[in-house]
Amino acid sequence: MNQSVLQRIAQGDKSAVEECLNTYGGLVWSLARRMCPKTDDAEDAVQEIFIEVWKNAERFDDAQSSETTFIAMIARRRLIDRLRYMNRRIAPDYLEDVLAEPSNRADEEMQTLVEAKEAAKVMQHLRPEQRQVLLLSIIQGLSHQEISDATGMPLGTVKTHARRGLLQVRELLGLDNSKNKEVSA
Repeated sequence: MNQSVLQRIAQGDKSAVEECLNTYGGLVWSLARRMCPKTDDAEDAVQEIFIEVWKNAERFDDAQSSETTFIAMIARRRLIDRLRYMNRRIAPDYLEDVLAEPSNRADEEMQTLVEAKEAAKVMQHLRPEQRQVLLLSIIQGLSHQEISDATGMPLGTVKTHARRGLLQVRELLGLDNSKNKEVSA
């Protein structure tokens, strides 16, 4: 039985480290470039992400997720941690902007949080492939082509899963009025 790259890394296989970089370097780099404002920050983030991947390789379970998903989740968490750290350090020239924000911002954030929780709950009712495609698209910010490359699904299948998944989410949230119109017509 062939072992995954992460299983080989966990066992100390040095060649697996290079294979991991070659296989997942593009994915990690694209995520880092999207979330880091500067190229230098993105390069540092990629290094941190792969160190984290190697440290956690033994935790990978192919019964729970694919390698791509496992690595993307580590990358996402590490990048979010970086952004939080960078945002905690408020630059003096932004202080006026922070003080000038409207007072109802908390209300908008609370509404967004509630809507996001509802959508996440509804997504549990999707087929696993639809949920995977939507999570990679929405949370990871991957394009249809990147999802196709990462999952091995044909591009058309990725697009179909995305469309059908979104339609089902809209329907389950009660946002799809087209069915009501068809029934009454």
